Amino acid sequence: MKQKFTNPYIKNIRRGLLDVIRWQLGYYDDILPIAQPPKDFRYPMVEQNLDQSKPKVTWINHCTFLIEVEGVRILTDPIWSKRCSPFKLFGPKRRHNPAIDLSDLPKIDIILISHNHYDHLDEETVKKLNKLHPEIQWIVPKGVKKWFRKRKIHKVKELSWWEKTQFKLDALDSQMVITSVPTQHYSGRGLFDMNKTLWMGHVVEFFREKDLTKCLYFVGDTAYNPFDFKKIKEKVSPIDLCLCPIGTYKPGRFMQTVHASPDDAVKIHCDVEASLTLGMHWKTFQLSSEGLNQPPHDLYFEMTKRSLNPLRFLAIEPGVTINW
Repeated sequence: MKQKFTNPYIKNIRRGLLDVIRWQLGYYDDILPIAQPPKDFRYPMVEQNLDQSKPKVTWINHCTFLIEVEGVRILTDPIWSKRCSPFKLFGPKRRHNPAIDLSDLPKIDIILISHNHYDHLDEETVKKLNKLHPEIQWIVPKGVKKWFRKRKIHKVKELSWWEKTQFKLDALDSQMVITSVPTQHYSGRGLFDMNKTLWMGHVVEFFREKDLTKCLYFVGDTAYNPFDFKKIKEKVSPIDLCLCPIGTYKPGRFMQTVHASPDDAVKIHCDVEASLTLGMHWKTFQLSSEGLNQPPHDLYFEMTKRSLNPLRFLAIEPGVTINW
């Protein structure tokens, strides 16, 4: 029997079919009602004159970002399909179109995959991207490379937690280092493969003549614990940009072992001491009980409650591009 991966700090993530049925029947409902955001609520945003020569990031949808830095273009957990589901006619349907058409993407160099759930590893999108950009280097968690090989995609690097891979860049004495880092989550695409592949985040560091120029942290899908993110802060370079989930957190009793609420996301932001954090995992698919536009409101509440500057943790809209 193939060994399964586990979370070191919590063994029972309560993600069986029976628990899903209990959730739908109201067993896990929160005691207190969700405070609805005012209709005129807009997350604060500073007007920015985009400098094309500097590192920039665009939120496309869900956990898909286009990051451009040091001449490298990176995509995270790309999904362009109409549903995040094993079925074309059933399952969560997208609520808005991706901000950039797949065919309009520039040449992509690196794609980071956090785990194999359908809203993060989308087969239709993967096949189309491979056809459009066959030279893409895919960075995937331990055990996921086999899935790519079955689809005749071979330029795939598989990592375990804290494993690194390095790439030389075009500029003289420049390199990129990608480190797999822990998350608290789970994996599986069917009834019989739960936790047979790993789940992870990615830290991407850019160096020029051995000096750090930029550091990106793609958190992936995760719940919060008081261990992993503090350790990430200790082990990696100062983080310039953190891409952190803020959605899929209600009801709390059901979601809190595998997904970060806005409260948890702020803890992650503080633990890793990111210069700038952007919210993700919201607005695209209805995967939980909170409204599609609830996460930014709850995020703003948590930031102001802690007397933190909300401009350091933004909830930008799909299609918005900012420098970092």
